[in-house]
Amino acid sequence: MIRLFCLLICLTILIQNCNGQTTTKKEIHNKDFNWTITIPENFENVSSEEWQKIQNKGADAIEKTYEEEVVNQSKTIFVFKSAQMNYFEANYQPFDTATDGNYLESCKNVYTVFYETFKTQMPGIKIDTTITVEKIDNLEFQTFKVKVEYSNKMVLNILIFSRLFDKKEFSVNILFVDKLKGEKMLDSWMKSKFTK
Repeated sequence: MIRLFCLLICLTILIQNCNGQTTTKKEIHNKDFNWTITIPENFENVSSEEWQKIQNKGADAIEKTYEEEVVNQSKTIFVFKSAQMNYFEANYQPFDTATDGNYLESCKNVYTVFYETFKTQMPGIKIDTTITVEKIDNLEFQTFKVKVEYSNKMVLNILIFSRLFDKKEFSVNILFVDKLKGEKMLDSWMKSKFTK
């Protein structure tokens, strides 16, 4: 059984349109993590039903690659999108080092699953990955950056930022094909605040 410690939303390449409401700039505060972020203008909310369908597609791709069941315990904080293939998502899920093991090793394992699933399910793509540590409001986040180039020259960028807060793993995921929309989402995330 494979447990998802970071939500692998990047496997949503096959999704259709999601209908939601376009926003002006919108501030969101999450009490669980004392976190405040401003969502950029012209992003629309993705419904929980549609998001569940997207998550299921990602899980199916992993299960086909590894022939093991995926257990997704993530709780969505928000999901927004702008046009096709530009997604901004935040979630959390339980992670107890006493039972789940070393957190950094878990992140590396998830990154490997992600990479192998992409290579297996989408042969012919060019994929580059980078693992770094980034600071957001002076907090360190494990960061997995992926650049996927398709044969038609479309480029998908995926940024996964994850951090353990006590017994919860918090993740922010940014997917984009439109560089400007990607910059807006990344700027919003980098300027977000965690109240001490």
